[in-house]
Amino acid sequence: MSPTYLAILLVLLACMVVLDARLRLFFWRAPGRAAAVLAIGAGFLLLADLVGIATGVFGLAPTWAMTGVLLAPELPLEEPFFLIFLCYLTMNLVALVPIVRDALRGGADPRGGAEKRERHDGRQQGAHS
Repeated sequence: MSPTYLAILLVLLACMVVLDARLRLFFWRAPGRAAAVLAIGAGFLLLADLVGIATGVFGLAPTWAMTGVLLAPELPLEEPFFLIFLCYLTMNLVALVPIVRDALRGGADPRGGAEKRERHDGRQQGAHS
């Protein structure tokens, strides 16, 4: 048994935090709301996992990369970290879509700030004008 999978998940979570901080996507935009969304999402998925395990739909398939630590029968230590990563990734992507869309239209700074652009008549307009 090895901590490899857990280490990879922690590195990926750190990458999500860096991306979020850099572009002010999720926690850096609304920390309280982000914490609630992340907790509810990961909690729901963990509950779904537990129901799946109880009904025999899900089972553990340990690999050399897993720690071997179980939080419950058939529930490895790595699972909550994976679910948190999955929810964080999803929310960063959801927050990133409008930024990318606006950037492709030429109306927003990729870091989330609105930039001014000149109209054809020489007047300045904001991204939402």
